[in-house]
Amino acid sequence: MKGIILSGGQGTRLHPLTKITSKQLLPIYDRPMILYPLQTLLDAGIKEIMIIVAPERAGDYLNLLGSGAAYGARFTYEIQEKPMGLAQAFHIADYFIGDDNVALILGDNIFGDDLTEHIKSFKGGARIFAKEVPDPHRFGVVKFNESGKAEKIVEKPKDFISNYAITGLYLYDKNVVGAAKSLKPSERGELEIVDLHNWYLQRGELDVIVIDGEWIDAGTHDSLFKANELMYNRAKNGKQKSL
Repeated sequence: MKGIILSGGQGTRLHPLTKITSKQLLPIYDRPMILYPLQTLLDAGIKEIMIIVAPERAGDYLNLLGSGAAYGARFTYEIQEKPMGLAQAFHIADYFIGDDNVALILGDNIFGDDLTEHIKSFKGGARIFAKEVPDPHRFGVVKFNESGKAEKIVEKPKDFISNYAITGLYLYDKNVVGAAKSLKPSERGELEIVDLHNWYLQRGELDVIVIDGEWIDAGTHDSLFKANELMYNRAKNGKQKSL
């Protein structure tokens, strides 16, 4: 399996912090934010990783992460000239994915659970992770049927359908590239990741795993503060891993 960390975008919700640096390079306790999703991939044994960044910040990422040798991995860098939705990552990474399975993780997502076994056990189709949250309207949301199977996924629904948000870690087989290229932009003008989920769902190939541990999408000032608090407490309790 190969890995992709998506760290493009402008981070406008975090201005003025992100007027001087990328959101995913902001500090979360003792390290830049991107090192947390990177650790999620490395813990699962993923060693070939593409990092997709905004053009004006590319040098910062290269200075921080280098070739990947320091982490026992190999990094490839690509530029996202203009953010056109999360599914755009698979257009950019077409040549990189090839015939392999791929894990896409968002550079501002921090997981408290160890998801290694869920990643390593993935064989094909698609696998995503859901978390019960108090503010599902901020996210893509999944509705389960009475048997606990996903039956509907909607991006930032206006009407309540469930409390289960889709987190920023997605596992796909090689068919994701063709699926992503078949998508049409949404009303927001973006290639929506939920449309990819639904592509697999309609084929009966989507696996949704509900996680219990902490998950933070650190894209707002409040969630950024929460992420710092979480990692500070984990470090003081001896639970903070070192890269």
